[in-house]
Amino acid sequence: MTLRIMVSRHSAFYSPLIATIAAGFLKEQGLDAAYSILGPAQRSQSLIRDGVVDVMQSAVSSNWKPMERAESTLPVHFAQINQRDGFFLVARAPDASFQWKHLEGKTLLADHGVQPMVMLRYAASYNGVRWSRIGVIDVGTPEQMSAAFRAGAGDYVHLQGPGSHQLDHDRTGYIVASVGQAMPPVAFSSVCTSRKFLQTQACQALLRAFASAKEWVGRASPEEVAAKEASFFPEIDIAVLAAAVRSYQALGCWDGGIEIPRNLYEQALNVFEWAGEIARRHAYEEVCAPPPA
Repeated sequence: MTLRIMVSRHSAFYSPLIATIAAGFLKEQGLDAAYSILGPAQRSQSLIRDGVVDVMQSAVSSNWKPMERAESTLPVHFAQINQRDGFFLVARAPDASFQWKHLEGKTLLADHGVQPMVMLRYAASYNGVRWSRIGVIDVGTPEQMSAAFRAGAGDYVHLQGPGSHQLDHDRTGYIVASVGQAMPPVAFSSVCTSRKFLQTQACQALLRAFASAKEWVGRASPEEVAAKEASFFPEIDIAVLAAAVRSYQALGCWDGGIEIPRNLYEQALNVFEWAGEIARRHAYEEVCAPPPA
């Protein structure tokens, strides 16, 4: 069977899921995989509902707005990928004594995706920054953000690895902060599917592969992980990819088991409630399910 896996973002941050394919863990379970990235006009809820993909890398927060619009047949989130935000702040010059207050009075090329922006605003506030004092700029996709920063736009840029680490490697910029390190752990990204597919033997096989992959990317050397995943990042130097993996390991993004912890789900609600992005708190059981045995 070929498992159709789609990601909402393509980044080294999602190595636990990428490694199920790249490091052969799905093969060990007798599964092949077709890997794809969510397109600009696509909606993960519709793709899961219509059976176009089997599983999706997403976030528990992606269910909340559709729930408030009374949409039905939404995906269920059943395995945690990351327990911290995976974005970095890259500055134009090295700053070993960086403090978040340094953003005030400066310009920042920020990722304007809903969750990245909410988490960034929360981290800034958590560290005493007045958001209104930052010149926040939207230049589009992460690729457009990197290109704009290389062309001289912005004092800082807000990116996931390996994009952030490529700028640092090229000395076009310098990583000065981790958003995830600057705020409490949170249910940031997860694997979701339909409630029907959740009960299948294929999903159970995926979970076995994912559990092995997540444990492996947390303990293997960054160079080994990068070597296995290199074909997924053909334009990235393998040393840069390894640096991104090393950062995520050090942050503890992939620590813990595969079940989505209730306290981290509640912290995600706290962040979105603080930002005014949800009308009410949504019950864990409406969004998450324990991994099938």
